[in-house]
Amino acid sequence: MFESLEERPTDAIMALMALAKADTNPNKIDLGVGVYKSDDGATPIMRAVKQAEGLYLTEEATKSYVSTIGNADFRKTMLDLIFGADYPALREDRIASAQSTGGSGALRLGAELIKSSGKEPSVWVPTPTWANHEPLIGSAGLQIKSYPYYNRETLGVDFEDMLDHLRQNAKPGDAVVLHGCCHNPTGADLSPDQWDRTAEFLRDNQLVPFIDLAYFGLGHGLTEDTYGLRKVGETCPEVLLAASCSKNFALYKERVGLVAAITTSADQARVVQGQFGALQRRLTSMPPDHGAALVARILDDAALRDVWLEELTEMRGRIKDLRKDLSDALRVQGAEAMAAAIIDQNGMFSTLPLSVEQVHRLRSEHSVYMTNSGRINIAGANSTNIPALADAILKVL
Repeated sequence: MFESLEERPTDAIMALMALAKADTNPNKIDLGVGVYKSDDGATPIMRAVKQAEGLYLTEEATKSYVSTIGNADFRKTMLDLIFGADYPALREDRIASAQSTGGSGALRLGAELIKSSGKEPSVWVPTPTWANHEPLIGSAGLQIKSYPYYNRETLGVDFEDMLDHLRQNAKPGDAVVLHGCCHNPTGADLSPDQWDRTAEFLRDNQLVPFIDLAYFGLGHGLTEDTYGLRKVGETCPEVLLAASCSKNFALYKERVGLVAAITTSADQARVVQGQFGALQRRLTSMPPDHGAALVARILDDAALRDVWLEELTEMRGRIKDLRKDLSDALRVQGAEAMAAAIIDQNGMFSTLPLSVEQVHRLRSEHSVYMTNSGRINIAGANSTNIPALADAILKVL
């Protein structure tokens, strides 16, 4: 059996992590892996999570399985957090949901739900998009197509081209993947006005939005970062959502996520809820509970929630400060456009207008690590190495 298997190439991000780790330069700058880092280069456990774990340790009474749709308290508190308790679809019980194994599991469950419809729609993803979108969604047997999103010359969203392309090529019933905020890998987000137009466009062309909400809270704020999702949910009859707690709760290895679907009626929501349970049973049986239980505890406890919100605000503020510092350091003749884009973009990521050759020079000559596309994780820098980072970028330019 195994002799017929072919060796697979190492994942590009994992390979980049290994290169950075092997570099003995004490001043190396690792901007590759997409995790939040503090100024000392660590990815700490949040204070609210530590406190919730202490309470959970003394109160947990069983290690029995959770259900196929996961922790009920987690699903309720997350839906309230994302949509707001007064959101019409939530009040009317038109939202089905299931806990998932991270945001990746949510994307796969959403893709499996689309496949289960039997209508064979295409799924449109932006160019560029998170590298794992196509494998995760496509492995469900769906056809993946691309639409233009980011312009590497203007360093902004090609909004009109995006709508024109979908108008001319997408067919009714197709799904369109949209980053809810903090676009990965570019940091270039739709404005509220563009979300308004997008919501109406999707409704009018009978397209189903599939929102990936992996970084909410790290852009402008929890409410601001969910504006687009809420808008399409109010405008379009059906919406799919994949949400992650990896970044905003720093629960990376606990794999905590949520898949949800806005439907047209409470009866339809119950059908979708059952589908989520059946799909998860088939794929992984049921999700892990520890991380989800911590999120539920934090969101349901006023004191812990305040601690978490304070920490999230600190993280968001640090990212904004790093963006400003890098933008200021790059604001010299020839790099003004890059400097302006970095300060205008949101979240942890930006894609710099660098060639693969320039990216490789940054590694070999300056010990600066980023993906071949020029994507950087702003949170991988710190307040002391920003000048060196900017100097290295300017030198390879």
